Amino acid sequence: MNDHDRNTFTRRQALMRTLFGAGTLGLRALATGLPVSFLANPERALAQNACVAPAKAQYVIMSTSSQGDPLNANAPGTYGDARIVHSSDPAMAATSLSLNGKTVTAAKPWAQLPQSVLNRTVFWHVMTNTPIHPKEPDVLQLMGASTGHEMLPSLLAKAVAPCLMTVQQQPVSVGGVGPSEALAFSGSALPTIPPLALRDTLTAPNNALMNLTALRDSTMNQVNALYKTVATPAQKAFIDNLARSQTEVRSINQTLLSNLGSITNNTVPAQITAAITLIQMNITPVVAIHIPFGADNHSDPGLARETSDTVAGVDSIASLMAQLQSAGLQDKVTFMTLNVFGRTLMVNAGGTAANGRSHNPNHQVSLSIGKPFKGGVVGAITPTGNDFGAMAIQSTTGAGVAGGDVSAVDSLGAFAKTMLAGVGADTSVVTRGKVITPALT
Repeated sequence: MNDHDRNTFTRRQALMRTLFGAGTLGLRALATGLPVSFLANPERALAQNACVAPAKAQYVIMSTSSQGDPLNANAPGTYGDARIVHSSDPAMAATSLSLNGKTVTAAKPWAQLPQSVLNRTVFWHVMTNTPIHPKEPDVLQLMGASTGHEMLPSLLAKAVAPCLMTVQQQPVSVGGVGPSEALAFSGSALPTIPPLALRDTLTAPNNALMNLTALRDSTMNQVNALYKTVATPAQKAFIDNLARSQTEVRSINQTLLSNLGSITNNTVPAQITAAITLIQMNITPVVAIHIPFGADNHSDPGLARETSDTVAGVDSIASLMAQLQSAGLQDKVTFMTLNVFGRTLMVNAGGTAANGRSHNPNHQVSLSIGKPFKGGVVGAITPTGNDFGAMAIQSTTGAGVAGGDVSAVDSLGAFAKTMLAGVGADTSVVTRGKVITPALT
């Protein structure tokens, strides 16, 4: 084995440990359907249940960007004032659409999402309170409003992992761009695993993924021996309900290998494939990707990049939703976005927004799409300085109103609390804002 082969082998080993933990517990969990906690300590796992709200638990696919994309500039809620600048491209024409029976106006791409998706889509007008790209980790930590400075994806992961019985609690990022988009969990930095690295690791020759059926059989032999010693009838039923048959394992293996084999680059479609595959493998409850929506478009003549990225970005969301539907995951996975900041709606530094947009610390739009959410718009915008910013929100209605009980600066916390409430998590881990109850089903 030459140095290149040794380095490749070492990298793959490291990634396998990241995904499945030390030893073979993670792979055994994948092969059997039984949680790692049970395989690691059966007696203890059978005696406890850390899941708080099993009926509400969701996997989460989260798009995040440190670029401060102009997603906020073409969303519902930004078409009520003639001073707000939008792309003049016909592909971005102001178009009416329905969010769960409520008619709103947005850029044309949003209206082309299936109505079933729009009925579960919430557009959030929030304030991140920073105009600085490297503050992305701080925004994910909710600008100091999270217990222990934990990032929102990690708060979500910690809450739902016991219910979903994933191989690991930690989120996995397959699309982080640069150090500002790297995730952390309990204070420890997490590696980004690009789709190609995931494919190469899991489809390498002689990889354990190729031998799931044998691994399943050997593990179930050990589990069946346990039946005769410590398991009660109820516990046996629990194990039988989770355990996969040989046929199921073969099907899972073929599906995973087919999905991974289709990855040829690290683009957004590949990130979506990687994210869905990680969820199908039940490795992690939260996967981070990066869908561009115009990026850092200070200089963007005619808002051409904003236009092309918005069209492509909404297409990516539509593709994600269609693939979740095909995989039978449409009711089990929530999609959300949170970026470091939004862009100016009316002016750019030194001129009009028609040729580009500046950083806007006062306004950012996030999305939440999934079974727990009721389509609509939360919050609104108001003139702020020489541009527009997020308004205060009335938590009982979700409307943006002056003097609402959630101030603009606390709207980020309100967004996070509502995401947590939607998946059945404890919202007290976020110290600012309130749950916006009308956004929930």
